[in-house]
This record gives sequence, structure tokens and C-alpha cells, in this order.
Amino acid sequence: MTAGSPANDRVAGARLGKRQRQHLVAKLLEQHRVRSQAQLVELLATEGVVATQATVSRDLDELGAIKVRVPGGETVYAIPALPKEQRAPDDHLRRVFGDWVVEVASSGNLVVLRTPPGSAHVVGSALDRAGLPEVIGTVAGDDTLIVVAAEGVEGAALAGILADLAGL
Repeated sequence: MTAGSPANDRVAGARLGKRQRQHLVAKLLEQHRVRSQAQLVELLATEGVVATQATVSRDLDELGAIKVRVPGGETVYAIPALPKEQRAPDDHLRRVFGDWVVEVASSGNLVVLRTPPGSAHVVGSALDRAGLPEVIGTVAGDDTLIVVAAEGVEGAALAGILADLAGL
């Protein structure tokens, strides 16, 4: 194909779906030393993907990307592998809860979290990666998240912890 052909034009301004774009962002972070969000926007553009700095910022946050110091002293974005023993930063969980959790309720060993429409998965992912010993798992819908308390932890006690994280 040549530049300017219809097939090339379709790729050159492509808007990927969120998951596809985030997968590409993760791949680019593995392949390049990305020092800034602006650089990441440019790398996406070289792949034919249109994204704003605000979109890239949200993607990095949702992917759990952090700045790490690499040999030579510069800081670059990286997505840490998070085995079960490793916890995501507490401030990340507090920020996600403060931004997205609007209601907390409990029943037995379950906690129900309410979020704005389309946001439950963001909260669930952050909670899963946080590795709280009181939580054994989450199930997210569109605007509702069920959190299962660990053995010996009452749902009401866990609801109190999570409500505190949300500032409720």
C-alpha cells in the first residue's frame, strides 16, 4: 500500500477502543523509555492512534503505571507486575475510592459499593491490586461492585474500612 491510500488513511487516525488502546500503551511502556505523557501521545501517534494527553493520563492511572528510576537516573513510566504479595500504593486506592465510590453498604460477609455508571470496574481493579488482607475478591458490574470479605472479617467492619477510604 502507498501513503494516501484509503487503507492507510483509516489506520492513520484510528481511535482504538479503550482496552485495545490500553494494551498498546502497556506494550509501548515495555518497549520504550517513556518519560512523559506527551511522549506517550507521540508514540501512540506513530502507531496511528489518536489520543489526547488527558486520555493517556487516565490510561496510565487505570493501568497502575508508576514512575520508576532507571539506570542513568532518569524516571520513566512502568507498569509493575503485581503478584499477590505486592501491594499497589495505598494513595492510589484512596484516590480511586475518593473519586469513584459514592455509597457503601454491607450484608453478612459482603460489601456493596456504588459508583457512577461505567466505573465499578475501575474501583474493582484498584481494590484487587491493593491486596488488602480483609478482601478475598470482587465482582464488578456497571455501577455496582460486590466485595467479599475474608474469613473472620464481618462485612460491616470491611464496609467501615472502605467507606473511610472513600471519605464517606
